[in-house]
Amino acid sequence: MHTPRSTAPSTSHHAPRRAPVRFAALGALLVFASMFTACGSDDSDGAKAAAATTTSVEAADTTMAPHPMATTVGTRNASEAALYAAMQNLWQQHMEWTYAAVAAFTVDSPGLSATVDRLLQNQVDIAQAVEPFYGPEGTQQLTTLLQDHIKGAVAVLTAAKAGDSAAKDKAVADEYANAAAIGDFLASANPDNWDKADMEAMMKTHIDQTLVYATDMLTGDWAQGITDYGKAEAHMIEMSDMLSAGVIAQFPDKFTK
Repeated sequence: MHTPRSTAPSTSHHAPRRAPVRFAALGALLVFASMFTACGSDDSDGAKAAAATTTSVEAADTTMAPHPMATTVGTRNASEAALYAAMQNLWQQHMEWTYAAVAAFTVDSPGLSATVDRLLQNQVDIAQAVEPFYGPEGTQQLTTLLQDHIKGAVAVLTAAKAGDSAAKDKAVADEYANAAAIGDFLASANPDNWDKADMEAMMKTHIDQTLVYATDMLTGDWAQGITDYGKAEAHMIEMSDMLSAGVIAQFPDKFTK
């Protein structure tokens, strides 16, 4: 995808590297949406099968350092503030509806289907929010990556339910490879402001954290799930601000007042 090169000062591209972080995605929420849909609410072993797909991920501090271009609330003009607010709202919804979907799946809620539908609508909303900057071609490329996430999630769940450890391990590896591809896509869209390694780490952290709190819930540790979800949500807000800062730096003429 061809995108304009950033006019941001070159020093922002060479800012000190942030500490590595560990995961979710932009498409990671869709991973769980597809698992819920594939599993079906009448499968009493569904929670156990879904929990079995995860690997142990240390719930350590994965807080990201502020993006070097990120601005504080008081220094943003109206158009910049509007982008930050819109992006935060969309990504908070992304987190909230994912949590709701995991909870609905865990307790076999009759509201699961409607919850997943709302979660999927959030993906449409996110794509529409960035299309003015990256165009329909970029939106389609991102959609393809997210669809691959769905297919990979179904493969993970299918292998887990079949008790095929080798197939499950491969499917999980494929999911992380897809997350890296999403990070690479973002970096290619805005190479001067979204470092490839940072984007990959950001996506991996989002996935890792989603797996942690979902596993908490699926195994009945609701209190720990709430704690771990809080960490994931905080990371998502930081990720949202990181993306907003990059867009503003890449398209400064769109944010002059």
